[in-house]
Amino acid sequence: MAWIYLIVAGLLEAGWAVGLKYTDGFTRPVPSVLTAGAIMASMLLLAIAARSIPIGTAYAIWVGIGAVGAVTLGIVLFNEPRTAVRIFFIALLVAALIGLKLTDGGAPTVLATRSVNIR
Repeated sequence: MAWIYLIVAGLLEAGWAVGLKYTDGFTRPVPSVLTAGAIMASMLLLAIAARSIPIGTAYAIWVGIGAVGAVTLGIVLFNEPRTAVRIFFIALLVAALIGLKLTDGGAPTVLATRSVNIR
């Protein structure tokens, strides 16, 4: 379930990255509220996923999905350059994300935590 949360968090990251373009510097209320909501939901789901996925892996996957999604949406929505080189490097990012998932070392389902008292 943690991987599903992480994938959705990454997709939301791509969504809020693109949403920033529609906010006009957070001067347009509806896009601004939707973008802020996507930011909060994305980070919440990342935090939930990081309970059982190593943080280095979770963060890299989250950023990677967001980056691939933002570039792809930029190409589709904003007519950003669609060159063979760009597509090659997007594919390389996807391959790296798959590699991280396949080599996560079989981390335990729930990571051990300990509480620390700060006085």
